[in-house]
Amino acid sequence: MHFRSKAPLRLGLAGGGTDVNPYASEYGGAIVNTTINLYAHATIELVDEKIIVLNDLNAKQQVRFDWQHQLPTDGPFALMAGVYNRMQQQYNLPEQGFALSTSEDVPIGSGLGTSSTLVVAIMGAFAEMIQLSLTKYEIARLAYDIERKDLGFAGGHQDQYAATFGGINFLEITKGDHVTVTPVNIRPEVLKEFEYNLVLYYTGVARKSGAIIEQQQHNVAHGNEKSIQAMHMLKEQAHYMKEALEKGWLNDVGKLFDFGFRQKKMMADGISNQQIENIYHAAMTAGATGGKISGAGGGGFMFFYCPCNTRFRVMETLNSFDGQVYNFLFTSDGLTTCTIQ
Repeated sequence: MHFRSKAPLRLGLAGGGTDVNPYASEYGGAIVNTTINLYAHATIELVDEKIIVLNDLNAKQQVRFDWQHQLPTDGPFALMAGVYNRMQQQYNLPEQGFALSTSEDVPIGSGLGTSSTLVVAIMGAFAEMIQLSLTKYEIARLAYDIERKDLGFAGGHQDQYAATFGGINFLEITKGDHVTVTPVNIRPEVLKEFEYNLVLYYTGVARKSGAIIEQQQHNVAHGNEKSIQAMHMLKEQAHYMKEALEKGWLNDVGKLFDFGFRQKKMMADGISNQQIENIYHAAMTAGATGGKISGAGGGGFMFFYCPCNTRFRVMETLNSFDGQVYNFLFTSDGLTTCTIQ
């Protein structure tokens, strides 16, 4: 018997970084993001032996343990082990041997929320296995606690909620880490035009976001006014982005991306670099009206708003660099699970 799940990756459209503590807990954060049809996948297969097998299909790595209540969380299987440990601790999983396999449609460290989305997918597979009924808010919050508190990985709130809820959403984070998810009400024709005008580009450089996020956290904790003011501006950007999408003001979207990119670079060192600046300048010269680095920065994915068929010139220009243009569609579904007999 197999228990399968998948959760969608996300594009952070506005407000990125304001969902990270201590900024979010002190000032409150606001995010607009959308999920896309690129996914993290998890499968649990029951086995007759009392063993636990963890299998990373992308990295082609596997580790085996005798069945036990808690697994070590050091090394490349930390996310899988961390989810298993919390699910075992909180929901008393049965003493049943299993193999847990995971994969993602993009490289880890690419800025699309890969690690958090994988946590959500793994949780979904375990929940399907034991027929556990959780609300979307409960799933997202538990995924956040596993990654941020149990494992101590730096990051914010938006990825877990995007992967669980799906769609284009406005997230507000208030004191006490309370998160509210509100769908952005976009007319179907506006949504299709917005989707068509976005070009997604992988720079070819995966990066570890932890160091950048930790510096951002340090800047807030130590009262760095430049960094804090930039985050205030990004929070305002999220409110403006929500309004622009709901009112169909798509000509403003590129300008908001460009504004956000300039603000984001002031939050911490390493968010941009010469390669990213060269790519950004080339895309803007080719006709994009704005763009941004996805996630914490330093590499990974970028995306650009390209109105009036400028997407073709922009894609041709981007293909002259060493990365790759990715085709994608928006998706309205979040975490999905199923059982295969």
